[in-house]
This record gives sequence, C-alpha cells and structure tokens, in this order.
Amino acid sequence: MTKNPPKYDVYGLGNALVDIECALSVETLSATGMDKGVMTLLDEAAQNSAIAQLKDFATKRSCGGSAANTVIAISQLGGSAFYSCKVADDDYGRFYTQDLVDCGVATNLTSHAPEPGMTGKCLVLVTPDADRTMGTFLGISSELSDTDLNPDAIASSAYTYIEGFLVSGENSKQAAIKARYLAKAAGRQVAMSLSDYNMVKFFKPGLLDMIGDGVDMLFANESEALLMADTEDLAVAIEYVKTLAKTFAITRGPQGSIIFDGEQVLEIAPHPVEAIDTVGAGDMYAGAVLYGITHGLSWTQAGTLGSMASAKLVTAYGARMGTDELKGVLQTVVGA
Repeated sequence: MTKNPPKYDVYGLGNALVDIECALSVETLSATGMDKGVMTLLDEAAQNSAIAQLKDFATKRSCGGSAANTVIAISQLGGSAFYSCKVADDDYGRFYTQDLVDCGVATNLTSHAPEPGMTGKCLVLVTPDADRTMGTFLGISSELSDTDLNPDAIASSAYTYIEGFLVSGENSKQAAIKARYLAKAAGRQVAMSLSDYNMVKFFKPGLLDMIGDGVDMLFANESEALLMADTEDLAVAIEYVKTLAKTFAITRGPQGSIIFDGEQVLEIAPHPVEAIDTVGAGDMYAGAVLYGITHGLSWTQAGTLGSMASAKLVTAYGARMGTDELKGVLQTVVGA
C-alpha cells in the first residue's frame, strides 16, 4: 500500500470509440433499425448500413467512449488523467490518439505501436427531443485486455475509474476486475459507472463481478439504479446501492441528482435548461464530481459542479464543451 501523493487524479479504463455524431429526425432514426434512446452493440455491417443512410446529413467526429469523455472533462477542469484503451493502426486510431493527447490526457496509446485491425466507432444519433441513440461497433476495442493496463499509472492515481460498458466482453471485464484489484492493492480508490440501461438489463451479473466486494464510488442514472436494485422505488434502490459502494451518485435528469457521501444522502439541485443533445451528460457529471472530490471541494460542491456542467453541456451538440466554458462553470461553483 502506497502513501505517496498521486501523480494522476484519475486513471480511466474504457472503450476507445471515435464518436460520429449526427442530428436527425425520429423517422430517419427509425429507418436505421436502432432502438431509440439506448446503446446497441452492432457488427461492422450493421453500423456501415446505418452510416450509409446518413450520407446526406452533417456529421462530427471526436475521440469518445464513456470513460474517455469523463477523463477529458477532468483534464479540461485542470486535473490530471491517464486513459488506457485500445485502437487499431488505421486513420481512426491515429485520429483518436492525437485527439486524446491534444486534450492533455496521458495514455497507453503513446507507449507502443497500434495493432492491425479496425478502431471502434460509435454512431451517436440525436433526435429533436434531445434524446440520444448510440450504435456501437467496438472493433479492436473488443480485444481490450489486462495487457493494456498500466499498473504504474493505476498505482499513481487517486482514483481508477471503470466504465460499465466493459462488461460486454469477457477480456475487457477481466481487465476491469484486475484494474480494481491493482488500485486497491496500491491503497487507491476505485470508481465505476453503470454506463447504460442495456448494460444493466443484459449484463447485471457481470457488473456485479466488476464491482466485486464493493467500489469506493459508483455512478448511475435513476433508471439504471432502479433496474440494478430490481425495484421501482428510488428509496429502495438507494439502500441497495449502499451495499455496492461507499459513496455514489444517482443522476435524475431534470430532477437533479442524489449523492451519498458515505454518511448522508445529499439532494443536488437541477439547473433547468433547454436541452438539445444529452450525449455525454452522465460522463461530464462523473468527470466534474471526480475532479471536485480530488481537488478539495465538498461533496455538495462537487455535485453542484457536476449538475451545472452537465446542464450546460446538453445545450449544445457534442459530448464536450470548450475548456474555457467548463472552467467558467467551475469558477461559478467555487466562487473564484
């Protein structure tokens, strides 16, 4: 167990996906065959078919994946982050690596040559109701394994943050479990996100394997928490999540969020906005909260930062906001 001060605030582990985002009508979305409002895993042919139907629409690409969005937000806020993932030796992989580096995030991708294959892509479709539908082809990211971990970086990070999407592959699930073990062995803390309703619906036993004997911080939205606890009563879900994590945050969309700081349940007020794109809102919330609790903010301040940052994010397209804009939200919260 180490008592050395951490080099990184957060070590992230997750899928490396180039986000291809497009705004479209509900009718056009229906034509792609994807289920509205959730993440669906696609094979390459199915994703290419969906992309072909969008040839007349404007698209925007960025390096993404749930945990990547979170660590990028931490870096933008002024924190330090490391991200382990897997990309291929192709144009998308090179774009992903450079974008991550440009965002100030250290990564395993710069320490070795990429392997042959295809980098994963996530088709992010946004409808006028601000809902987001994702069609993901994992590509080489599905081969993420414990060999992609950086044990030194894990041991040098205050928190290791694991995205729940890793549960969908056996090797990536085992990598998540090993990362949790390495962090605990080094005396560090572990945070995890349930990531998506479908992950809980189809992979709950695997998520429980990843959580193991408990994590230090768990992130979920209300629907994920309710399904995880097999209840429709939020109070029951809160008590259940206490058995999984020492602290946790449950986001509730326009109703704000709830944070359990280990002793009491804190109500975090919402910040009403006119949402046009909810892509990355949960990732931004997690990044802001993790930044807050690793930089001396109170739990209420950290939750408020998460609430304000995610509310600001959904007023524009994309899973990121400008660094100056995000730091402006931080200044509002801390009164600087």
